[in-house]
Amino acid sequence: MRRGLLGLDPEVVATARRLAARAAGPVVELARAHTTVAVERATLRLAGITGADSAHRSGDVPWVNRVVDTVREHCGLEHGVALPVFHALTEQGLTSLTELAEATAAGQVSYRVPEGRERTRAARAARAAVARGLRTVDRNRAQREKLVARWGDPAQRPWIYLIVATGDIDEDVVQAQNAARAGADVIAVIRSTGQSLLDYVPEGATHHGFAGTYATQENFRIMRAALDEVSREVGRYVRLTNYASGLCMPEIAVLAGLQRLDMMLNDSMYGILFRDINPIRTFVDQRFSRQVHARAGIIINTGEDNYLTTADAVDGAHTVTVSQLLNEHFGHEAGLADWQLGLGHAFEINPDLPDSFRMELAHALLARELFPDAPLKWMPPTKHMTGDVFRGYLLDGFFNLAGVLTGQSILLVGMMTEAVVTPFLSDRDLALANVRYVLGAAGNLAEDFRPEPDGFIVKRAHQVLSETVDLLERIADDGLLNAIAGGTFGLMRRPADGGRGREGVIVKAEGYRNPAVELLETGASR
Repeated sequence: MRRGLLGLDPEVVATARRLAARAAGPVVELARAHTTVAVERATLRLAGITGADSAHRSGDVPWVNRVVDTVREHCGLEHGVALPVFHALTEQGLTSLTELAEATAAGQVSYRVPEGRERTRAARAARAAVARGLRTVDRNRAQREKLVARWGDPAQRPWIYLIVATGDIDEDVVQAQNAARAGADVIAVIRSTGQSLLDYVPEGATHHGFAGTYATQENFRIMRAALDEVSREVGRYVRLTNYASGLCMPEIAVLAGLQRLDMMLNDSMYGILFRDINPIRTFVDQRFSRQVHARAGIIINTGEDNYLTTADAVDGAHTVTVSQLLNEHFGHEAGLADWQLGLGHAFEINPDLPDSFRMELAHALLARELFPDAPLKWMPPTKHMTGDVFRGYLLDGFFNLAGVLTGQSILLVGMMTEAVVTPFLSDRDLALANVRYVLGAAGNLAEDFRPEPDGFIVKRAHQVLSETVDLLERIADDGLLNAIAGGTFGLMRRPADGGRGREGVIVKAEGYRNPAVELLETGASR
């Protein structure tokens, strides 16, 4: 994609980034000063704990939850879970964390924060165990690179991104493999409705999700193996996406790294705004999860498109750009490179508005030129899909054309049956045919597309950027948490002391130790 079509002022762009950094800075410091139950559970997952207590009266409870909850009850989590756990492992004479969890459930373990030599031994053992987990993540990253080199990447950009959402992992596999054969480059497995609000990760393969399939380590393994099989068949590496969001964001990020997922939905504010998860909990969890993604070579997808389903896509366009700049800063601070920042935006302007397509082009071009090296994720129309499948198919065609003209990187396939039914395979096949036609017929049309320097598209893009700078200045002065509480993004008001999961946030004590954080911090510049 040729750059510079909008004639953006480099000083204005630099000012926007400086303001985003100033707005994000206090939140980063807040994240550094806290931990959460999910971060501590993710640390033990990297250290090797697996499985669940199937004998519990309320159903299967993951062993990692049992251990972290017990440590918190006995001695708190202000010093981290690693020191008490690895001290107890030695003290009990056990060889695995799973054995320790079983003993914990039986009431045989008393946890405490060790001191002196005991502390040194526990810290050393914890670091060695977490390092083994990270070596698995590193091997998976190397394996991905090897398979991409062997099977190849898709020949065209944008990558074609398609969703499966049956609730049954076995049925998901059938749909995902057929989608890859029909041209999909990225398969996203939608999570079961409400999983983001569970404060635990289910175990095993699942067959009973609602409007999606549970994100579990075993489901990740099954789908990755299925996509490797079809990648070999179609002669290109097919990428797998899931969701590192909600109350278990850090744990799911770890499981993605351990099972070689390639992309993860991971937005800094989505859970706050649309799932009413406590803001501090979210920012602490997202920083850790992004450090894991950076290490694993995973591309994140952010969720700015969701703002335009609750706010007006014209009036709220600048809030998308503000969020993209914040997500960029948070991502860089956690160690993500530009090629891992799949910043989100969407084709959600009311199609009945005059010049709606020209405004869509302006917004998409602005994102492309502000983030030239980011794999932007371009989302199809949903809010104004009426159930008229013919009109919907036409809108999706315009969306696909906008993606070609503005050089988008990841194109989520729009469904003509949006808001009517969960798509059938036949619906997906028609949607993929729409994408294939537009990409094939338009070819390199982007190289011929030059908006007039003083025309509608360029002026609209400059207007949105100006509004972005104004809003960032207010946020930098008033505080990001106050902006979120005031309904700045998506018209959702979320106070810093409210929301789900706030009881899982812990202020770090002096002497807090977490080997995962330590190892990820040192490897953040990889």
